[in-house]
Amino acid sequence: MPICPRLEIDLGKIKHNTKVLVDKLKEENIEIAGVTKVFCALPKVAGVLVEGGVKYLADSRIENLIKLKDIEVEKWLLRLPMQSQVAEVVKYADISLNSELETIKRLSDEALKVNKIHGIILMIDLGDLREGIWQDKAVEIAEEVIKLNGVKLIGVGTNLTCYGGVIPSKDNLGKLVEIAEKIERSFNIELEIISGGNSSSLDLLERRQMPEKINNLRLGESILLGRETAYGNSIKDTYQDAFQLVAEIVELKEKPSVPIGEIGMDAFGNKPVFEDKGIRKRAILAVGRQDVNPESIIPVDEKISIFGASSDHLIIDVTDSKKDYNVGDEVRFNLEYGSLLGLATSEYIYKKIL
Repeated sequence: MPICPRLEIDLGKIKHNTKVLVDKLKEENIEIAGVTKVFCALPKVAGVLVEGGVKYLADSRIENLIKLKDIEVEKWLLRLPMQSQVAEVVKYADISLNSELETIKRLSDEALKVNKIHGIILMIDLGDLREGIWQDKAVEIAEEVIKLNGVKLIGVGTNLTCYGGVIPSKDNLGKLVEIAEKIERSFNIELEIISGGNSSSLDLLERRQMPEKINNLRLGESILLGRETAYGNSIKDTYQDAFQLVAEIVELKEKPSVPIGEIGMDAFGNKPVFEDKGIRKRAILAVGRQDVNPESIIPVDEKISIFGASSDHLIIDVTDSKKDYNVGDEVRFNLEYGSLLGLATSEYIYKKIL
């Protein structure tokens, strides 16, 4: 029998999605850094991104970049480098995103030790309030970076939507371009990269409002799940089901839809609320919250609904399904970003590459 629970990964669909976005952005002179973190940088999947045309591979964790060391493209560290890892950053990342001058100085020192030049993209905070130098300090910090011998200032970038939910706009990305141009004029240099954010910037591109000098986007969810992330819309001509969770039924019984007795806290400290739907045919699947957030998985069988989950069990309602489910049968789910992240990270989920 097939191994369950498992995450099925369709390389053909991922490659298709990659090519669609690479071709689309090439028309706007925008290159892609393919983000590998949500699938924990499985090399076979990362290789498909490269085959599909991404120029760079990017990840938030050194452990994942180490997995990609044999793929011959430039690699970015997306999360701000830890000073305790500067040696690993210089060894495994060609470029890193930075906002702290002291860390950049340490990267420079380390790069000089090993006779390398490490690429620096200065992150600018445009209001989302995650990482980044405040706008009025950007030129000052850039000047200090340019003085260092072990690093090269190759660009500026920003992050939007991930923390504060700020939507990319012509105005805020226009400010990023203005800062880049000011740095170029001040020091008579040409920046290679102006990175205008992540998959949330694709809606702006679709509306033809992307500032012209933006020449890079860091894309993960849009490639892997076929969705832009500003409003969650599907991207034309892409697949949304390149990744699926497959779980096995371990119990199937008719039971009431409301627990019997006084309701206290569940295993996660929450007091659950139940809707009385009478007696329902309930299936228990061998996967739980330790692996995945049940609120961000979507049953492929549209007649199935999810009751809830404990650490190790997912409880679903199959009463209205046209399929006659039995113990041992498999149930499939499409995924949102958070559920894919959890499943890829969980050591209890078998990864099957198709």
